[in-house]
Amino acid sequence: MKLNFTEQQNAFREEIRTWLAENVPAEPLKTFDTEEGFQQHREWEATLNKGRWGMVTWPEDLGGRACDLIEWLIFEEEYYRAGAPLRVNQNGIFLLGPTLMEYGTQEQKERFLPRMATGEDVWAQGWSEPNAGSDMAAIRSTAKREGDKYIINGQKTWSTRAVWADWLFGMFRTDPESERHRGLTFILVPLDTPGITVRPIPQLDGLPGFAEIFFDNVEVDVSNRLGDEGAGWSVAMATAGFERGLMLRSPARFQETARRLVELYRANQASADRDPGVRDAVIRAWMDAESYCLSTYQTACRLSQGGKIGAESSTNKIFWSELDQNMHGTAMSLLGARAELLPHAPDAQGVGTWLDGWMFAQSGPIYAGTNEIQRNIIAERMLGMPR
Repeated sequence: MKLNFTEQQNAFREEIRTWLAENVPAEPLKTFDTEEGFQQHREWEATLNKGRWGMVTWPEDLGGRACDLIEWLIFEEEYYRAGAPLRVNQNGIFLLGPTLMEYGTQEQKERFLPRMATGEDVWAQGWSEPNAGSDMAAIRSTAKREGDKYIINGQKTWSTRAVWADWLFGMFRTDPESERHRGLTFILVPLDTPGITVRPIPQLDGLPGFAEIFFDNVEVDVSNRLGDEGAGWSVAMATAGFERGLMLRSPARFQETARRLVELYRANQASADRDPGVRDAVIRAWMDAESYCLSTYQTACRLSQGGKIGAESSTNKIFWSELDQNMHGTAMSLLGARAELLPHAPDAQGVGTWLDGWMFAQSGPIYAGTNEIQRNIIAERMLGMPR
């Protein structure tokens, strides 16, 4: 399969390539799992927005460029090729943003999207709970309607970016008599509201990449509800489709990892070729990254013609999460004993960020819905197998 781009698309590629060459920071930003790095990344989001690159698919009057999905994929390719900083507000721009476009009122779009694009408001996701991880239908946190307010009580956990985020989008049970996916409502919550307690959760590297959030009689305006009351499941499934199927993990992310893996193999070829399986794993990684890219372009074309992302988003999520694990596992094999060293260790000898990437890749089969749950979805909704 060969991709052919139009003159307009090629011109768009050149425009973003030129802008990135002039604006990407010369030195890497600190990790956004530190307070200093979080602020640096927030400032980078503001820089992107000045060039109208914050979220290119959004309408122009909301801070975007009204680009189609093909142009978004082109943007992502150039973004990763330039080594630009990771997006600290990915929960907002890639997940909540498209959901707001579909379910939000005009007032909500005008209120939330521009500030999301500039990095003024960084968003955390509030779905998982201590007894409701990937099974969102088991959510027990409540939102009781009292006049024009919801009174929220309960707990969320594993909320990415929540330590320093400004807002949370979450699911809450507004019908206390309901069960499973019925009676849930999608609500947007400012994290500085009285009654909210945010407690950091350290990652494998010791940094607070997650947080647990406690709600104690937290008052939130009904105007912060997204969609109808009790219809949160359908809204959340739209968000999950974006998360699993297309926007959260663009193919460019994995193509760039595959390119770096090939470079790592070439730099260590003498030792790597002692095990033919390592070379085969590198080749497989490159092929799988390219396959995922072509599949995503196909999905983008289908969506541009009026199609929808359905249960097949679960197959995408399994594929890219396991691809990420396999690529970083192969890198660990290539590095040998040095793989366990951090970049600043005396004997690191240019190990780069492979260890950090490997640790993060372990979470891939868990976040965005565990791969076990995704296989259940595939079995029931795509293959028609019995429960």
